[in-house]
Amino acid sequence: MPPLPSGTVTFHYTDIEGSTRLWETQREAKTPALGRHDALLRQCSEAHGGNVVKTLGDGVHAVFVTASNALRAALAAQQALRAEAWSKHAQIRVRMALHTGTAELREGDYYGPTLNRAARLMAIGHGGQTLLSAATYDLCSDQLPPGVSLKPLGEYSLKDLARPETVFQLCHLDLPQAFPPLKTLLAPMDADTPSIAVLPFVNMSREEENEYFADGLAEELLNVLSRIRGLRVASRTSAFSFKGTKVDIPTVAQKLNVATVLEGSVRKAGKRVRITAQLVEVATDSHLWSRTYDRDLNDIFAVQDDIARSVVQELQAALLGEKPDAPASAAVKAELQAAAKGRGANAKAYALYLQGRFVADRITRDDLAKGIQYFREALELDPGYALAWAELSRAHLNEAGYSWAPLESGFGKARMAAERALELEPDLAEAYVALGLVQMNYDWDWQRADASFRRALSLAPGNAEVLRGAAVLAGTLGRNDEAVALARRAVALDPLSMSAHRSLGARCLGAGLLDEAEAVVKKAIEFSPQGGLLHAWLGRVHLAQGRIEEAREAFEKEVIEYYYLQGLAVVAYAQGRQAESDNALRQLIDKHAQESAYQVAEVYAYRGETDLAFAWLERAYAQRDPGLSSIRSNALLRNLHGDPRWRAFLEKMRLAE
Repeated sequence: MPPLPSGTVTFHYTDIEGSTRLWETQREAKTPALGRHDALLRQCSEAHGGNVVKTLGDGVHAVFVTASNALRAALAAQQALRAEAWSKHAQIRVRMALHTGTAELREGDYYGPTLNRAARLMAIGHGGQTLLSAATYDLCSDQLPPGVSLKPLGEYSLKDLARPETVFQLCHLDLPQAFPPLKTLLAPMDADTPSIAVLPFVNMSREEENEYFADGLAEELLNVLSRIRGLRVASRTSAFSFKGTKVDIPTVAQKLNVATVLEGSVRKAGKRVRITAQLVEVATDSHLWSRTYDRDLNDIFAVQDDIARSVVQELQAALLGEKPDAPASAAVKAELQAAAKGRGANAKAYALYLQGRFVADRITRDDLAKGIQYFREALELDPGYALAWAELSRAHLNEAGYSWAPLESGFGKARMAAERALELEPDLAEAYVALGLVQMNYDWDWQRADASFRRALSLAPGNAEVLRGAAVLAGTLGRNDEAVALARRAVALDPLSMSAHRSLGARCLGAGLLDEAEAVVKKAIEFSPQGGLLHAWLGRVHLAQGRIEEAREAFEKEVIEYYYLQGLAVVAYAQGRQAESDNALRQLIDKHAQESAYQVAEVYAYRGETDLAFAWLERAYAQRDPGLSSIRSNALLRNLHGDPRWRAFLEKMRLAE
């Protein structure tokens, strides 16, 4: 074998899909098939100037001096594997990955992070699919073999690697073109787990104000489907980000990492409504199911049930091979009835509820007030509408949390509404979330909040909002591994959500995972460059990394003024500019003392002024400042940890270990 190359090289990693199952069930057929597989891959590698470094299990690791030769070898290997007459008992389908970089060559083998990235990239592919990293793409995209194209699949997080990877797929007419979504860490795809995105329904009505109805219908279907066990549903924030765009279904599915998409339209005129819905299987670009309903508005709940039942049955039949017989249909019906708990029975109240959700989701002072009014009108018509009570609770909580209502009365109203929802429907996940947020952010009753979120998780494990709330609480209680895992799962279900990424960034910062925190917060900034608290979190990450000037640059871009001033006060002190730090701190106190006592305490603590820091912590305590829930994992407060008052304050907050 010729000497192995050093310097910048391209690695070609391969693996047989489903090999463990083949070894267990078809060992006699698999043994000769594996030998033929090894021979084909070695021939294709060596024919294009590559060196097979080693075989490992069912995989081959080869190295090439040039990326273009590695690509040609991968193409030839996939073509040869596809043309081979495999035994029907051992059909060999191989996933491949190409990644370029430097690696340490030692005693006939390679070591280092470049190999890790190649292996992680291969792990997210499917049999018959060849993936390229951005580094490899850049080196060979302008010298492709005839008939070859490189399809961009988007940016993905790879297991245990902080920096996301932009992934490309090798395409050729001789090879399959359609594959399921990539099996990434943040959105794991399992062949046994059907996945779906519910897109906002198109409003075909003449009146634009009926848009709330079209959005609400899709959202209600999404909420019901997300409670079905064994079904992964893309969260509302991500799915609805495509509203009003002309993005095609395959692109939507790739970005949301789902195999099926439910889309539709609504035409509402007076008391009549026409609803069209269709379920699309992305890999085959075919309709699994479609139907049009012409109904009276009073029948809207029956229409929703029919759509949801049909979707679940079609997914089970198409992806799991289950027969839609009578017992299965009855089981689906019972599961959907359980998932639909909490909704009302009055069509007018339902319309008001949808209007309330539509405006309250904007989270402005005026819109929250309008949303509360809509929810109250809905509850006047249907006092037993548990979901409306839960949403009323969330609206009051947001009003108080943003200081648009008095803290005590706002959280009091939120608690009352959540408790009323649970009286009406004891198994309503949304109500447990609402109550848990009150218990966590105002009561500081961590034990009850933990119980509320655990109950919500048991009822709706596929709800990204539930996961985010549970992640915050786990971080508050020092369960950092759990907090990060929950926040990652929330991002998996809500991959285009700024809030989900911001929350994961905060959890990673609290757990000391600084590289991941940086990558995730930067992704959140891509989604919303002017989003509040994003640049402040990035500044804190850079501060923890010791990258002080980059921290300053981040803090200077923060759009929420008191976080901007706090960041400047901290970073100026870190750079030895005491007068500048004093000036920023003075402005923070003069302008925002009422809502930022906790942030003032953080600055004093970072500057080592412990007496003033504890004084402002006491002030924050008296104001019931929600920020205090983060004190255990807050790096800015570390200077206080050796003071006897720190332990006493933690005990006062009921957060002492």
